[in-house]
Amino acid sequence: MKMIMAIVPKKYGDDVLSALINAGFTATYSETRGGMLRQSQMTLFIAVRNSEVQTALNLITDSCNEIGSIHYGYGLHADYEPQMENEGALIGKSSAVVFIWALDKFQIG
Repeated sequence: MKMIMAIVPKKYGDDVLSALINAGFTATYSETRGGMLRQSQMTLFIAVRNSEVQTALNLITDSCNEIGSIHYGYGLHADYEPQMENEGALIGKSSAVVFIWALDKFQIG
């Protein structure tokens, strides 16, 4: 399993969320603000199977055509997993970013 955290401009947030839901994904989201200009974004958290990561990334990039680039997050390394086809691709002019983490199983208690 992987966790995708996508920070997209607010104007694309609903489009990205709708595309993910229509494709059968679930997402937790929050409106966030940050940066020097205090611009509003939508931060989405999407848990996906390893085999579905590329599909989710494609939906995000297709719905948010100004997304900047795809980055690896902590726990996902080029020598550990195959590179995603979008990884490092400059796709437009935006501050939107996607991070991917490996989800490890753990038990409390």
